[in-house]
Amino acid sequence: MKKKILIINTGGTLSSVNGENGLMPGMKSRDMLDELRMVSRNLELETEDFCSVDSANIFPEDWARLAELIAKRSRDYQGIAVIHGTDTLAYTASMLSFMLQNISIPVVVTGSQLSIADPVADAMENCRCGIHMAAGGCPGVFVAFNRKVMLGCRASKVRTMSFDAFESINYPYIGEISSLGLHICRENLVEKRGIFRPQTSYSDKVFLLKLYPGTDPSILDYLQEKGCRGVYVEGFGLGGMPFLKNDFIGAVKKAVENGMVILAGSQCRYEGSNLSVYETGRRALESGVLQAYDMTAEAAMAKLMWVLGQTDSLREIREYFSVDIAGEVTIPKE
Repeated sequence: MKKKILIINTGGTLSSVNGENGLMPGMKSRDMLDELRMVSRNLELETEDFCSVDSANIFPEDWARLAELIAKRSRDYQGIAVIHGTDTLAYTASMLSFMLQNISIPVVVTGSQLSIADPVADAMENCRCGIHMAAGGCPGVFVAFNRKVMLGCRASKVRTMSFDAFESINYPYIGEISSLGLHICRENLVEKRGIFRPQTSYSDKVFLLKLYPGTDPSILDYLQEKGCRGVYVEGFGLGGMPFLKNDFIGAVKKAVENGMVILAGSQCRYEGSNLSVYETGRRALESGVLQAYDMTAEAAMAKLMWVLGQTDSLREIREYFSVDIAGEVTIPKE
């Protein structure tokens, strides 16, 4: 019997058409089905429309609904491919990695830089990779783009126009397509660590703060007054924060003592943070920050939102950030 693969369409460039105000999602999944079958003749494809929006208009509540839909459909299919706009694709893939941890089938998020209606588009190639990875029998959440397969919580958009728009950050590829076909590096897969049950609770009371020289520390007071529960701070270099003049670390200590969760990482895309090297990092650790280590910004934000949706206990929150849940982080050995 042919494997049954479900394609869930959310919109994005892949399904775009020309509108009065520029490119906009317009195709339904049924409009693309004949073309998709051309790259998957050995599979039984079915489609479902979740929404049809530019991914800039995808919000956290959509992640929860999408995760619930995937969890429900996972009982009837051997794999699921999600068509998604590229702009926030990495955020969606990261959050699905947490909400759908231990899922028993492959869930592959893909998209394109050009509409499937364009004869020179990358859409068909990305769909080919996504669909066949979905049929590959490797459980987990992945991103397929430019003939490469990445762990969903390690993918990040690094280019705006090129077809190689996504990279796997601080983690090797899960698979690649070459003249030998789709080769999956099984040693890079994340093992299931328990039973699957969707965990779709989250908190959107979070903020992403990129430090710059002269950042006003009072921003943390303002965020806390507005009800923000967690902030991901992208520090300098290995994650350092200033403590002279504008005493940002002092403001961090005050915020943590008042119950705010501060997650600290690096502005550098590769190699991650290590707050134990310099004084600017060690003081931050002493103030009570949690480390993001080598997580992408997208994964760090998604994990912060997801963890705050699971518990209010500061002890449990700290424990969540001391472990790798879905392959999103490398925790250094003591």
